[in-house]
Amino acid sequence: MGRAGKALKQVLETYNISQNQLAVTMGIGRSTVHYWVNQTRDPLAESIPEIVEALEKINSAAARDFLVLYLGRIIQNDNPT
Repeated sequence: MGRAGKALKQVLETYNISQNQLAVTMGIGRSTVHYWVNQTRDPLAESIPEIVEALEKINSAAARDFLVLYLGRIIQNDNPT
């Protein structure tokens, strides 16, 4: 499965955010977050901004780290050269 689930799992563990806390903040079922984190299902593209918004509400550093882990070099090189 995809990079989003791996990135999300790492961020939740690093920032001690529970799957339930993220699910409640997003207004979705905990099982959906469980599927993402355990890479049973990838989040839909439309869900990525919602994940970032929810993480931002919980911990802005977690939101930034999720983006860096998920997008990698794209977000790290956000300064045009």
